[in-house]
Amino acid sequence: MTPAQRELLQEFESFAQTAPTAQAVMEKMVNQLHEKMTRYNWVGFYLVDPADSNYLIVGPYKGSFTPNVRIPLSSGLCGAAAASGKVVVVQDVTKDPRYLAGSSLVKSEMVVPIFANKKLAGELDAESYFADTFTNAEQEFVEACAGVVAKYMEKR
Repeated sequence: MTPAQRELLQEFESFAQTAPTAQAVMEKMVNQLHEKMTRYNWVGFYLVDPADSNYLIVGPYKGSFTPNVRIPLSSGLCGAAAASGKVVVVQDVTKDPRYLAGSSLVKSEMVVPIFANKKLAGELDAESYFADTFTNAEQEFVEACAGVVAKYMEKR
């Protein structure tokens, strides 16, 4: 992790200590990640739909396009991450048939599942207009950010 990423992560952890809601934690995170991480052109959360756990619905997000609002767990990179419970990193979305286009500008994407009390609660999705954005260090950072949200959700 870079010093800038460590600093952001510490900011999120501090904020989460006194944040009123998980929504507030997620909003702060997407705003800061979008502003400070220049290659994160779209950052957002997808949450398990309380009405139908076979779907993810868009939560707080920041970026230059409107995302897919509702995604079945059976489709897209978000669905793949949710169904497998594992991080999905795609360095060139044009080469992955699972990719559900939110924007034709997106070149790479990373989706990190968020578990609260051993149950899928949602995921943190980062998309970039540049191929090969999400290195191992980037993945470690985004996973740590998702972990802040998971920890907050478990306490509530």
